[in-house]
Amino acid sequence: MTAWVDEVPTWAAGRCFVLTVGLLAAFNIARAVGLPGPSAEWVGVLIATLVLIAWRTGASLADLGLDRKDAGAGVLYGAGAFGLVLLVLLVAAVIPATNGFLHDSRAQISGGRLLYELGVEVVLLTAIPEELAFRGMLFGSGLRLWGPWRASLISSALFGLWHIAPTLETRLHNQGVGSLAVSAGGRVVEVLGTVAVTFIAGLLLCWLRLRSKSLIAPVIAHISTNGLALTVAWFVLH
Repeated sequence: MTAWVDEVPTWAAGRCFVLTVGLLAAFNIARAVGLPGPSAEWVGVLIATLVLIAWRTGASLADLGLDRKDAGAGVLYGAGAFGLVLLVLLVAAVIPATNGFLHDSRAQISGGRLLYELGVEVVLLTAIPEELAFRGMLFGSGLRLWGPWRASLISSALFGLWHIAPTLETRLHNQGVGSLAVSAGGRVVEVLGTVAVTFIAGLLLCWLRLRSKSLIAPVIAHISTNGLALTVAWFVLH
């Protein structure tokens, strides 16, 4: 894949952005209407299509945050994010006022199932495809189109909207979130809150991508947020 050159940045990057948004919208609509969820087959198709879009629109590895020379910085920033997320979750686990948010029925699983959830569901089926889409394709093309601030805001807003459907499913499993939604006025408030939180999370992940120039940093941070939350919840419930 050749880099987007200065002569045609708007055309190439704009096409990449529009095609990626269209693909993600179709994927999320299919999931929302009850078609099979993010199984290995569906996610494999999603990743393959993202790679095809990147190739056809001329995105380089550097545009996607996958240049080997930036990998070291990506690992370092990702490790810092891992430590920070772990610290926050451990503090939340020992404070009674926040401990309830870790009472997630999805963590009532065996140790073997926990390892599967971490390795397959969190890493392969969630963090990697979402980061490739949002901090790789959308942020990379947005950076060419609008610069870092607007690229961060727009890609993070789309990241927030992406989480509407999963939020409605999560509500059925997490007692803390479920009770909060009822007291705050129902599903609408809950969904808006989730969109806001994931929007902010998207901004932080974009910051990691900018600082490290590597997609590895937001991937590790994403894995840390999802995986460590499930792991700490598992220990709380066991």
